[in-house]
Amino acid sequence: MIKLIATDMDGTFLRHDMTYDEDKFAAIHDQLKQQGIRWVVASGNQYYQLKSFFTKYPDTIYVAENGAYIRDLKQTYAAHTFNPAVVAQILPKLQAIPDLQLTVCGLRRAYVLTTEDPVHVADVNRYYPELAAVDSFDDIDDKVLKFAITCPVERTMEIVDQLREELVGLAVPTSSGHGDIDVIQIGTHKAAGLQELGDILGIGLNEMCAFGDGGNDLEMIREVGLGVAMQNAQPDVKAVADDQTTDNESQGVLAFMADLLVAPQ
Repeated sequence: MIKLIATDMDGTFLRHDMTYDEDKFAAIHDQLKQQGIRWVVASGNQYYQLKSFFTKYPDTIYVAENGAYIRDLKQTYAAHTFNPAVVAQILPKLQAIPDLQLTVCGLRRAYVLTTEDPVHVADVNRYYPELAAVDSFDDIDDKVLKFAITCPVERTMEIVDQLREELVGLAVPTSSGHGDIDVIQIGTHKAAGLQELGDILGIGLNEMCAFGDGGNDLEMIREVGLGVAMQNAQPDVKAVADDQTTDNESQGVLAFMADLLVAPQ
């Protein structure tokens, strides 16, 4: 029996214009409450951005920053941050790679350099509304949750492979495959976040359903009881999924949830 439903956001729950069918979700959310199913957003994005989509639903729980920061509006369940000594080793390795645009994601806010392209900063600000510009990443007085990288789309997997080698024992690169790479803590990903949240709520991974499309959804889709890939998902995500739904533009998550909630479990 499904007791918790989790979804990725970009390329999964949200349309390309970062909207969703609010009327349909309102009806589905009512059914979730009636059936006692917990509603969870599991994303690589910043908590402060994610909660802006669900202001009408204060019971939403957020597994943000790819599982590093787990909280709802009232309490923090977990916050996993890098050791500062590890951050000091990672930053030079990332900054040495040409054509990368780097955002350091902290507990309080995200950080970009003051020299960064303003157009890119504006784009980062869409996903990290709590954002500050610093002259040097050494000036950051915050705990680091992860590093977010934008790179040329055609070089994404090449750079992921390079970072896998260079960051052994320090961190793990994970990608959506579209020019976006997150460098996350070893053992910290969405599945681990859901496991940790489930331990608190008394819900096993086998009692969860999750939706995703990208590389950072892979563990989550593979390890929950019902992993659902989007039609627009990467092939490796589809390969480990238990089921598939239509694409994000046609609101495949909501369509699948509507069917799931009326089907006998």
